[in-house]
Amino acid sequence: MSGGNEAIREMPGVNVDILEANQRGRRGWHKFVVGKHIKISPATLQAYCLAKWEPVAFDLLLLAAAVEIADRIQRRPSLGWGRDIRVRLPVHQVRRWKDRVITTRLVSVLELLTGDRWTIEFVGRQKVVSAPPQASLNMPRATSVVLPFSDGLDSRMAAALTAAKLGKELVRVRLGKKFGDWRGNSRDKLPFTAVPYQIKGFGKRLVETTARSRGFKFAIVSGLAAYLFKGSRVIVPESGQGALGPVLVPTGQAYEDYRNHPRFTAEVESFLFALLGHRINFEFPRLWYTKGETLKVFLNTPGGAVDWATTRSCWQQSRQVSVGGKRRQCGFCAACMLRRLSVHAAGLDEPADTYVCENLKSSSVELGLASGYSKFGKTQREYALAGTLHLDHLASLRSSPQHLRAVRRNARQLSKSLGIDSEEVAAKLDRLLMQHELEWKNFLSYLGPKSFVAKWTE
Repeated sequence: MSGGNEAIREMPGVNVDILEANQRGRRGWHKFVVGKHIKISPATLQAYCLAKWEPVAFDLLLLAAAVEIADRIQRRPSLGWGRDIRVRLPVHQVRRWKDRVITTRLVSVLELLTGDRWTIEFVGRQKVVSAPPQASLNMPRATSVVLPFSDGLDSRMAAALTAAKLGKELVRVRLGKKFGDWRGNSRDKLPFTAVPYQIKGFGKRLVETTARSRGFKFAIVSGLAAYLFKGSRVIVPESGQGALGPVLVPTGQAYEDYRNHPRFTAEVESFLFALLGHRINFEFPRLWYTKGETLKVFLNTPGGAVDWATTRSCWQQSRQVSVGGKRRQCGFCAACMLRRLSVHAAGLDEPADTYVCENLKSSSVELGLASGYSKFGKTQREYALAGTLHLDHLASLRSSPQHLRAVRRNARQLSKSLGIDSEEVAAKLDRLLMQHELEWKNFLSYLGPKSFVAKWTE
C-alpha cells in the first residue's frame, strides 16, 4: 500500500483552475479564464441549437477544453509516464455533475485514455450562459448517425461508404480547423466546421506534445452532436491498423494509445449515458480491415477514384514539411508510412512531390528527401524510424510467441468492449494481422533490399 502511495507522490503534479471572468482562483494553481483563454462563442454554438438549448452542451465543451489544457500544460516525466492532474471546473448544474456515477465514469475515461491520475472538481457557475441564437443549418429530417469528418483518408472513405448505405441519415461533423465548409452548390453546411471552442493566449505554455486528450475532445464533440441531433450512433472511421495498432504495439516506453480503440469509446458511451441519459453507440465499420482494403472498396464509390488523392494523413505542421513554399506530407511518420503502405496495397501510386521523403527506395532516408529540404534532424529521423518499426512490429505479432499473450489479452478486451464472442474476435483480429503482414511484406519487396526501410526492419 505504501509503495503505491509513494508512486503517486512521485508523479508530477498538475493543478488547473478554470475560472469565470473576475474570479481570482486558487493560489499556486494554473489559472485559465473562460472568455479569455477558452472561447466558446454563441456563433460556434449555433450548430448545437437544432433542438432545445441545454447548458450541458456548453459544460461538456468547457470540460473538453479543460482536459486538453491540463493534459498539455505539464511535460511528462523523463522516467515514467503518468502525472497527477487536478482540474476545477464551473458548471451549470453542479449537483448533476457531482453525481458519483458520473464523476467515476469520467475519471475512468480520462485515466484509460491518458495514463494519468485525474481528479475533477465541479463548482457551480456564478453566471448562467445565455442560449445562443437559433441555428440556420438545413439539417436532414432523419438524423441517426454522426461521423467525425476531416481531411484524412480514413474519414473520407468511411463517410462515402456509410453515406452509400444511409443517405441523408448521416451527418458529417467537421472536426478540423476549416470554416465555411460548403458541399458543392448546396446550402447544407457541414455542422461544427471547427471544434466548437478555441484555446488562446497561452504562448508556449502548452508544452506536452503527446496530447492524448485529443481523443477525448473528438469523442465528446461527436457524442454531443449525436445527442443533440437525437441520434444514437457515431461512426469511428479508422481502419484496423489505426484503431488497434497503437495499443497492440505501443511506441517505446509510452503508455498504450487508446484514442481510436473500442475500449475507450465504450468508456465514453458509459460516461455520456450517465450524464445525458441517452444511449450513444460508437461503431467501427472498418475495424477488421486494413486501410488498404478499405481504400480498394472506396475506389468504387462515386468520386472515390479521385477523392482519395486529395486527402491528408500527415500530422506535421506546414513549417515542418514545406518544400519550396508548398506544404507537403512528410512521408515518413507513422501516419504517412501507413498511408503509403495502403496506397501500394490498393494498387495505386502518388506523385513523388506528395511527400518530403520522395523516395522510400533510397539507401538512406536523407538521400530520399526532396532537394532543398533542410529541416531533417534528429527528431525527424526518430519519427521516421518509429513509423517504420511500428508497422514492422505489427506485422510480426502473429509469428512472435513473445507477443502472443498481448494479442490474446487485447482480443479479450475487444470482446468485452464490443459485446462480441471472444472466439469471433480472436478470428477477426488474426485475419486483420495476417492481412497487414501480407501487405507489409509485399511493400518491403516493392521497395527492395537496398531501401533504408528494409534495412531498418533488419
